[in-house]
Amino acid sequence: MREDYKSGFVAIIGRPNVGKSTLMNHLIGQKIAITSRKAQTTRNKIQTVYTCERGQIVFLDTPGIHKAKNKLGEYMVNVASRTFKDADVILWLVEPGTQVGPGDRHIAEQLKNCKLPVILVINKVDTVKKEEVAGFIETYRKLIDFADIVPASALRAQNLDTVIDCIFKYLPYGPQFYDEDTITDQPQRQIVAELIREKALRTLDEEIPHGIAVTIDTMKERPDGRIVDIEATIICERDSHKGIIIGKQGAMLKKIGSAARFEIERMLEQKVNLKLWVKVKKDWRDSDYLIKNFGYDKKEI
Repeated sequence: MREDYKSGFVAIIGRPNVGKSTLMNHLIGQKIAITSRKAQTTRNKIQTVYTCERGQIVFLDTPGIHKAKNKLGEYMVNVASRTFKDADVILWLVEPGTQVGPGDRHIAEQLKNCKLPVILVINKVDTVKKEEVAGFIETYRKLIDFADIVPASALRAQNLDTVIDCIFKYLPYGPQFYDEDTITDQPQRQIVAELIREKALRTLDEEIPHGIAVTIDTMKERPDGRIVDIEATIICERDSHKGIIIGKQGAMLKKIGSAARFEIERMLEQKVNLKLWVKVKKDWRDSDYLIKNFGYDKKEI
C-alpha cells in the first residue's frame, strides 16, 4: 500500500429532498441511488465507491433525517443516525437560504457533540444569484464548527471537484477497501427494484408513492445472454391505490414499466423483458414483518 493513500467512509446527510442521492450519483458518475422530488425516496443506507489516484472514498447515502410518522419512518431515521457511527467524515447537504429551518436545526443539534469533521455543502446554488451565496454561508456558519463549507450544485455538477478535495483533506490514510471497478455494494436486484420504484414515484400522484415498495420475484438471464427476464411486484397499501397504479386499461403500469426498462437496460447493458404486477398489503409501512420482507435491513428495525 502507498504511504500517501487515503481511504475512508463519508456519510452524506441532510433533510429529505436536498439532493443527497443526486450528489452521490454525480460524484460516482453512475446512477445508483434513485432520485425524485417526493420525500422518502432513499430508504436504505447505500454504499458507493469513488476510487482515484489519491485514494478511495466510500459514500454512505442515508435517508433524509426527519420526524418519523410510522414504522418505516422510524426505520429510516435509525439508518441515518447509525451511519454517523460508521463514518470518518460527514458531508451535510443543505439548500441555500438566509433562514435555517427546524429540520436543519434538528440535524445541527445531533451534530453538536460529533467528533468527526463535518463538511457543509450548500447545494442547488445554481438556483440563486452568485452574490447571495456569501450570505447563505454566513447564515449556516453560526450553527456548528464546520471543517469546511462548499457551495455546489449536484444537478449541474458544479464545484464537485472542490467537494472531493475537501473530503480527501480530512480522510485518514489507509488501505483500498474495494477493487478499482467496484462502484457499489448494492446487489443488482436491489438496484433494479429501486429503479422501478423511482419510476413509480415520478409517474404517480402525490398521495400514493410513500406507500409503495417493489420486490423482484425473478431475474434470469436467457441462455444466449442477450435478454434478462425480470418479474417484479409493486406493493401498495390500498385497493384504490392498486387501481391508480394499473391505470385505465393498464396504461399507468405500462408507462412505469417502459421508463424503468429503459433505465435497467442502461445499467445492465443488456436487453430487458420486464413484467410488472401490483399487490395490496394493507398498512405494510407499520408492520415490522413486511418492512423486513421488502428488503429493509432487519438490524435497523
